[in-house]
Amino acid sequence: MELVAEKGEQGGVAAVAGAAGPESGLAALVDELAHGVLLTTFDARLLHANQVARHELVRGGAIGLWDGGFVQACRAESDRELQSALARSAHGKRSLVHLESMEGAPLPVAVVPIKPVPGDPARCAILFSRRTVCDALMLGFFARRHGLTPTEEQVLAVLCEGLSAPQAALRMNVAVSTIRSHVRSICAKTRASGVREIVRRVAVLPPVAPAFPHQAVH
Repeated sequence: MELVAEKGEQGGVAAVAGAAGPESGLAALVDELAHGVLLTTFDARLLHANQVARHELVRGGAIGLWDGGFVQACRAESDRELQSALARSAHGKRSLVHLESMEGAPLPVAVVPIKPVPGDPARCAILFSRRTVCDALMLGFFARRHGLTPTEEQVLAVLCEGLSAPQAALRMNVAVSTIRSHVRSICAKTRASGVREIVRRVAVLPPVAPAFPHQAVH
């Protein structure tokens, strides 16, 4: 089968989403989430995708939209696990599946059955994990809320990737002492006891997605 997700201005997902019949307001709300959300039938036919999920489908690293409008994992073994999880959802069971990527880290997804609505097709949701602890949009909000400088915001972003102070210094091409000085300033401004607390606070910020360019999935 051929991967048919492509970049473009119109088509694909928008048309399929209309066929799924979600309330337009709810669909717009789901578009604002930093977690990818797919609505599919139990046999993996795509009904709706929010903007983060559309971005992931277009990227085609771990999951994609294939000819016929069916969602499949990009690696065969992962797709077998995904299709099994979709089949289990038809019996009301939830699953966690790690989709191996063609490159980079796996994409964990939860497959969750959706309570049936009279007159609508049986459906389930595929919920993506976030690729990062915190997306740039909310990290920027957090930084401005606490009066962080652009450099401090950059340091915080690197620390949220799980890098240590020496690793952050190497990434930013500065001295380790400079990173530690920024960390002390960040802690003072946010009234945090240390890096671990700051990262925890950033990780639980509301999952609001950044704006993506329009992408179509044909």
